[in-house]
Amino acid sequence: MSQRYVGQPMKRLEDGKLIRGQGVYLDDLRLDNTLYLALLRSPYAHARLSTIQTEEARAIPGVVGVYTAQDLPELHAPASAPRDAKAVPHPLLAQGQVHYQGQAVAAVLATSPEAAIEAVQNIFVDYQPQPAYPEPLAALTAPPIHPRLESNLALQRKVGAGDVATAFAQAHQVVSGRFVQQRVAPTPLEPRGVLASWDGIRQALTVWSSTQMPHSLRSALAQGLGLAENQVRVIVPDVGGAFGAKINVYPEEMLAAYLAKHLGRNIKWVEGRSEAFNATIHGRAQVAELEMAFDAEGRILGLRGRVVADLGAYALETTLGNAPGTLLMLQGPYEIPALELELLAVYTNATPTGAYRGAGRPEATYYLERLMDMGARALGLDPAEIRRRNFIRGPFPYKTHTGARYDSGAYAQALERLLEASDYPKLRAEQAQAQRQGRRIGIGLCSYVEITGYGWDTGGVRVNPDGSVTLFTGTSPHGQGTQNAFVQIVADQLGIPPERFQVVQGDTLVIPYGMGTAGSRTLSVGGSAIQKAGAMVRDKMARIAAYLLEAAPEDIELGPQGWGVRGTDKAVSLEQILAVAFNPRKLPPGMEPGLEGQASFVLKEANYPFGAHLAVVEVDPETGAVKILRYVAVDDCGTVVNPLLFEGQQHGGIAQGIGQALYEGILYDPEGQNRTASLLEYALPKADQMPPMEPHHLQTPSPTNPLGAKGVGEAGAIAATPAVVNAVLDALGVAHLDMPLTPEKVWRHIPR
Repeated sequence: MSQRYVGQPMKRLEDGKLIRGQGVYLDDLRLDNTLYLALLRSPYAHARLSTIQTEEARAIPGVVGVYTAQDLPELHAPASAPRDAKAVPHPLLAQGQVHYQGQAVAAVLATSPEAAIEAVQNIFVDYQPQPAYPEPLAALTAPPIHPRLESNLALQRKVGAGDVATAFAQAHQVVSGRFVQQRVAPTPLEPRGVLASWDGIRQALTVWSSTQMPHSLRSALAQGLGLAENQVRVIVPDVGGAFGAKINVYPEEMLAAYLAKHLGRNIKWVEGRSEAFNATIHGRAQVAELEMAFDAEGRILGLRGRVVADLGAYALETTLGNAPGTLLMLQGPYEIPALELELLAVYTNATPTGAYRGAGRPEATYYLERLMDMGARALGLDPAEIRRRNFIRGPFPYKTHTGARYDSGAYAQALERLLEASDYPKLRAEQAQAQRQGRRIGIGLCSYVEITGYGWDTGGVRVNPDGSVTLFTGTSPHGQGTQNAFVQIVADQLGIPPERFQVVQGDTLVIPYGMGTAGSRTLSVGGSAIQKAGAMVRDKMARIAAYLLEAAPEDIELGPQGWGVRGTDKAVSLEQILAVAFNPRKLPPGMEPGLEGQASFVLKEANYPFGAHLAVVEVDPETGAVKILRYVAVDDCGTVVNPLLFEGQQHGGIAQGIGQALYEGILYDPEGQNRTASLLEYALPKADQMPPMEPHHLQTPSPTNPLGAKGVGEAGAIAATPAVVNAVLDALGVAHLDMPLTPEKVWRHIPR
């Protein structure tokens, strides 16, 4: 072995086929005898269903069936909820009422997508509109949108510590604000889709889905359809992005699977882009009313207030989990001796919300970082200085008043590295000079800590007789390139070059079990399982080498000459080990043939990545347009296996954070109509709007897993939003504006 791979910027293994257009996504899959599913979706946010006329739709050539809720068993998409929450699961089709614009009312199966769409357009529904409450604050006091509930409040929690009343009474300065985290649409490159096939001979269901969690989908389908889990196979093809939106098991997957089993036909549904804006979960959607108390030196004395979270109309698997994450992370990287916080999660007449890159942590960071900048402004302190004075400095592990247990951290070090990398004093001098010239330049900072990793996962390593290697992982791919990280870990363990590896994932028939990909857990949990499995194979190879070299296994090491005895020139090659490993007559006594290891890893405690970001912006006084001149990021995710993947995750997350800060937002009118249900109205950031990014990293290993890894997939989406907003408000000299900071909004607040 001539080199080590962990820590090297190796290019992604899967990119070749994708760049050549040889990827296979859900919509690329073709099966004979397929029926196409299309859905009639409600144009109303809240209405009773009087009559549904389907006769004209059934008469269209190619239509095989038209279904309403009365034609189906009472099935729901699974909802995950804490014990103290009121979960209203999502029905497959509306049952007597619709509760948000876009809720499916009827389903059509046809022999072509065109016939299915035409049939949908010929279903006539008598809707009886009801008052709609698409905003969470209004919904708090509105009549319950679900009659079986006493109110729209689904979850209420409080956390507290210290003497909050005294902290605020003795404060030198108190800053407060009402902060809106607008709804945003995850908008992956590929919308959702499902293809379900029933095998009547084997009595087995195969489902292809662009899901993030194939085993979770398998369990939900088996339970919902009354099948054993060994009768259900879920396969994940190439996935064009997910960002948390594809964690949930949606009604469409349950419906397609039920119809496939019921009819014995292949059923395919592919979501349209405009359909996705109403049918796939939205992210964020919170309103926070908070105040922070400071002493005369700028040290935080206390924090209090409430967060109101918009759940949308129903609870899917990730709907009720986001808001508690906000409460958990509302201490951030700061010492806050006293706090009193309340969370209210409320149902509204809007698309259900759920996990979107960061899932609760971007909201918490945004609130804290806005308050820190407001405090700096009120006290006449530099934003960097007020952060310096309030950082948690240990010892670690550190228990916060909100219940988090930080595994390791160096928050002040991250900020100082950022200030050094950006030459912060020079930036401030250049800003002052630009202001004298009439230019509006702003500098924004963000310091953050987040939580990543949970659960357990499986990994497998198999060395084949020709020396090629197959890796198996319970995590699921949707564009992160984590295959590379797994390969690099095992390549170092076994001394086999990465080009000889293949990674298998996303198939429940092949993988024993897996918890999929979410919460930046892939490397710390899935990678640790892979490492354990690789260590099993490495141990067996070392024992074979020791047998051939007549040495003790503990004296064997992997070096440039192969598997040799430490301190000598005696070594055997991979080929010599393989010749023994697959020949029972040559193996050491008691050893079984083959080179294979399978392991599980349980993450007993979450890990807490952290970092600091800086944005420099210029505001055009004539148009209000914001241009990002510079963006510098310092992120610490523990051990970095592949710097290229690390920077790719930074870039992608930052782009999404910038999108929320400046461009993106789902807008409902008072009747609950989504006015941003296409890419004509919903403004995603473009490539020419992204600044050159300057990524840096620290490495503070986590003690929670053998790799020392933490997640980085959500860091940019957490930090970029407050950094950019703080920069724009710094340029304007304005205390606060809600996102997105569109040119029109910014222009109206430029001092004249």
